[in-house]
Amino acid sequence: MKIFNRRILKPIRQELRNNPTQAEAFLWGYLKHSQLRDKKFRRQASIGSYIVDFYCPSEKLVVELDGEVHFDEEAQKYDAKRTKYLENLGLKVIRFENQEVIYNLDKVLKEISKHFK
Repeated sequence: MKIFNRRILKPIRQELRNNPTQAEAFLWGYLKHSQLRDKKFRRQASIGSYIVDFYCPSEKLVVELDGEVHFDEEAQKYDAKRTKYLENLGLKVIRFENQEVIYNLDKVLKEISKHFK
């Protein structure tokens, strides 16, 4: 079974790419075209039935950005289940709040880089 970028999720991935949050668009400006230490990132990539904000295949690294919708109890349970699934595939998942990306980008980029081999 194919787990990466399943065809059935393509319309949702495209919708998310075409309507990024402010933080996603801002961070993508620094990740696209292998700008961060020559590492290729994909945005809004699907892994299994989940769509992740950013994925670096060479590092098996998932970067998730969390806005207000992620702060209630149900969302946190869903995120924990999702993270466990991704980690069981051998992926590393790191999360940042949207505000952290907007106001402290250097710290976010350094933290992402720490997870490179």
